[in-house]
Amino acid sequence: MAKKKNLTIDTLWKLQRAGAPSLAPDGSQAVCSLSSYSMQDNKSSSSLWLLSTLGGAARPLTHCGDKDGQPQWSPKGDLIAFVAKREQQGRKDDEAQLYVIAPDGGEARRVGFVATGVEAFAWFPDGKRIAFVSWVWPGLKGAAAQQKAFKAFKERKESGYVTSQAQYRHWDSHLPMGRVPHLLVMDITSGRVRDLFEGTSYELVRSDPDRNAFDIAPDGRRMVFAFDSAAEKLAGNCFALAEIELKGARVRGVARDAGWDMGAPRYSPDGERIAFLASHQGQKHTMPAQLCVWERESGRWSVESGEWDHELNAPLLWEEDGQSLLFTAEQKGRQHLWRFDLPDRRAEPVVRGGTVSAFDKRAGTLVTLADTADHPARLFAHLPGEMPRRIETFNDHLLSGVALGRHEERWFRGALGDEVQMWLSYPSGFDPKKRYPLLHIIHGGPHSASGDGWHYRWNTAAFAAMGYVVCSVNYHGSSGFGYAFLDSISHRYGQLELQDIEAATDTLLKQPWADPRRVFAAGGSYGGYLVAWMNGHAETGRYQAYVCHAGCFDWTAMFADDSYPWHAREFGAWYWDNPGQVNAQSALSYVAHMRTPTLVVHGALDYRVPDQQGLAYYNTLKARKVDARLLWFPDENHWVLKPRNSRLWYAEFFEWLQRHDPGERSKKTQPG
Repeated sequence: MAKKKNLTIDTLWKLQRAGAPSLAPDGSQAVCSLSSYSMQDNKSSSSLWLLSTLGGAARPLTHCGDKDGQPQWSPKGDLIAFVAKREQQGRKDDEAQLYVIAPDGGEARRVGFVATGVEAFAWFPDGKRIAFVSWVWPGLKGAAAQQKAFKAFKERKESGYVTSQAQYRHWDSHLPMGRVPHLLVMDITSGRVRDLFEGTSYELVRSDPDRNAFDIAPDGRRMVFAFDSAAEKLAGNCFALAEIELKGARVRGVARDAGWDMGAPRYSPDGERIAFLASHQGQKHTMPAQLCVWERESGRWSVESGEWDHELNAPLLWEEDGQSLLFTAEQKGRQHLWRFDLPDRRAEPVVRGGTVSAFDKRAGTLVTLADTADHPARLFAHLPGEMPRRIETFNDHLLSGVALGRHEERWFRGALGDEVQMWLSYPSGFDPKKRYPLLHIIHGGPHSASGDGWHYRWNTAAFAAMGYVVCSVNYHGSSGFGYAFLDSISHRYGQLELQDIEAATDTLLKQPWADPRRVFAAGGSYGGYLVAWMNGHAETGRYQAYVCHAGCFDWTAMFADDSYPWHAREFGAWYWDNPGQVNAQSALSYVAHMRTPTLVVHGALDYRVPDQQGLAYYNTLKARKVDARLLWFPDENHWVLKPRNSRLWYAEFFEWLQRHDPGERSKKTQPG
């Protein structure tokens, strides 16, 4: 038997990535997108694959597309719709369009043409129409006018972006200038399109409007959607729910409260109730999304999961009996699929993670997409009375030759005397009698978590393969450990988190395998902020080097980000009202104590943490004669997504740590 090799970055990028599944109406088959990456071409491609839930090999469904995605089975099971950019009948798509293909194969067919493109979509129950999201010019009427405006905008010679809107960019791109996201309906046979919001002030959420922004009633006569009722659209505004009658386009309010942010609506099987997620923002901006249900008969809504200290994730999926709902939610570093029983308001896990990231259920058959720290996402079928069945083997052959170290969960005493979780990833062949360097990987958020999951951008198995014992601490502020733990860092960023990380370091350095001369820390986003904060607070020499990826350095200058309306809620004040309160939480204020070598990484297309944050941090370190190195990407956002850029990222990461590793230096000075 051939000896297994350690995980490499090239191997990591050869792995195929399965997308969210969609089930056939009878539950016998599922369809998903499968993405592949080429290091040579430096790009990705995706196609659709069919998988049997009853057994049998997966098979490709589409071949001609470049990036086929969001597959959805039709209610009758005769078609699969998906979104793609293709060339068909002499026309090349400028924007993503809707295509349909028969499950038994053949040529995919473009359905109509939408100049402004098709984003998220859903089938109507009759299988004759779809509802979809598109960014349109709100003052124009009819598809012809939209097409003319799109053509004129595309052919314009000016490059300037002009706006009077408070919300004008998100994540890594500016919102389409002068356009807003509307809800439209397309006839599958004729391709005829109707804008349901035309002539009204309604629009969907501007920050990545997706399938969770709306739903279609079981009778196909009504649709429910989430909307921002404020005159000035801002990230962080509270959304309400409204319902539109397809005949006549009459809109009426469903649920609205100035203190509650509502979204992800889903009709019950009989259409008489709407389940949705709502967060009580009037109480605190960190309040969790809870399960709520609106009753048509009474016209009232109620919070169903208020006594359950978990935050729910979209989407919601009703069980066929209308008595319970399925959803995912985090719990102590794992993300399970849960069923919430409405009559007794009780939640129970249906499928335990790892990390369950997507699911679908039809005709009693459940399909889940889940990963762990030991393997990338896999698809499983869960049939009544049977053990879960794996329904694909996309990466098995490749991973069969890879040696992965073990991964374990530990708890220790952290800030405020609380029990804090950390995950440890060990190198393959770990020998506790030997000495190993320790590497902290600090998650962002701050209200997210390091979990039992496979991460492509911060892959703990890849870090461990380089010989490090990797520690991922779920510090105070992390999600999945109850609301009090999550909210504990509000208005005092950096304090409890650092105590947790330092306590984890103390705990691990008591292990005989831990080398106290070789301790490192790296983090991204809020984790990058914590690394910069550590540089100004931790004892010099305790950590040999830091890596700060897309880190927040100066909270005042961070007002250039795409989520500035949240700043006062996070820091306890606007920077002009109480600069001392804000500056006390900025790493900027502690540069006089910074002496630890730092690799700074940032992308120019990062609007969540604008790249001047990283540049200012790097320039500050250089001006203070602190050893520093800059890796800046003109074509990446908050993440590094291109294969070759990722390979460079990992290479610079490892070279930086090795350069400051006394163990590596001693190897170079030894004879032989």
